[in-house]
Amino acid sequence: MSKIYLHPTREKSLLRKHPWVFSKAVEQIEGRCQRGDTVDVYSSERVWLGRGAYSPDSQIRVRIWTFTPSQSIDNVFFTQRIQTAIKAREHVIAQSQTNAYRVIAAESDGLPGVTVDKYDDVLVLQLLSAGAEKHRDKILWSLNKCLPNHRIYDRSDVDIRKKEGLEPIKGPVQGEIDAPVMITENQVNIMVDVTTGHKTGFYLDQRDNRYIAAQYMLDAQVLNCFCYTGTFASYALKYGAAHVTNVDVSQPALDIAKQNLLINDIDPSNATFIKQDVFELLREYANSDVMFDHIVLDPPKFVDSKSTLNRAARGYKDINLYAMKSIRSGGFLSTFSCSGLMSGELFQKIVSDAALDAGRELRIIKRYSQASDHPVASNYPEGYYLKGLLCQVF
Repeated sequence: MSKIYLHPTREKSLLRKHPWVFSKAVEQIEGRCQRGDTVDVYSSERVWLGRGAYSPDSQIRVRIWTFTPSQSIDNVFFTQRIQTAIKAREHVIAQSQTNAYRVIAAESDGLPGVTVDKYDDVLVLQLLSAGAEKHRDKILWSLNKCLPNHRIYDRSDVDIRKKEGLEPIKGPVQGEIDAPVMITENQVNIMVDVTTGHKTGFYLDQRDNRYIAAQYMLDAQVLNCFCYTGTFASYALKYGAAHVTNVDVSQPALDIAKQNLLINDIDPSNATFIKQDVFELLREYANSDVMFDHIVLDPPKFVDSKSTLNRAARGYKDINLYAMKSIRSGGFLSTFSCSGLMSGELFQKIVSDAALDAGRELRIIKRYSQASDHPVASNYPEGYYLKGLLCQVF
């Protein structure tokens, strides 16, 4: 097994059990390393620190599999990690009455670069690191052992694989999937297109937030921005909203949103579907005094790197500012950021600044976060990415 030696003082993060070794921390490589190979990492004083996967193309040069010297990266290793992750999520299934959840949340479950989502009897796989791809067969074997009798679909068609020197992969791995998959959460039925939908097909991380937001939508006129397949709308109308206006730039997403209402026995006349850019429509509404009781802002990730943070902040401020201008006094705003590089403190400041510029008074009622099947390991704070605010606007 090859060895990686770090520069002096660069072992501090590994001593805190953080699973990443950056390229600038590496002083010397002993032995020949191929992409995804398992390597041992040592301090500059030759003290063993961890065992991980080597990635010569990435700034994250090594992703640590284990901090236990005796542990091999084999079928037993992956099976134990997956079993532990499934056990930890039993409460999610019971509490949310769901057949869909995140089985593996990458580094947060001790499996860097591995994401697995379960939609009824379908497992959707994403292998986004060199090490994960190297051990593809072991991961699939372990998944079949821990969750037998499932179809498996690969959605490793993500740009981040290029940073690992990997080509995108997409397609069936086990069994055929020729139609959307029906899932249920909190007594709401949802159609999920795992083959072409966003991410692995759906945003499981918003499960708890959808339920919370719906409690503030009774008899409300709701504007659901960046609605995707309209799950916030299904929740809203299922739990008593008067009408929901859904806005998205994707017609296929809006078409599924309409289906999601029908499979929940919701009168489609209680919803409107608009194919338009959200920024443009919010400005139009603000300028024409169109008002709502509750607006949901759940945009896609605006921040890809630290260099785009300022531009993203302006985007978040704009949509929140114009949304607040269209909320009746005493109404609510559910606003989110799924950008990991956007801190919760900065996001709150942006929303607060938007309220000042909009001439509105804002009270934060609740803080939203990612669902509990998307845990944040204490040694990996980067696992916290989804944050949001439920605000009352005056």
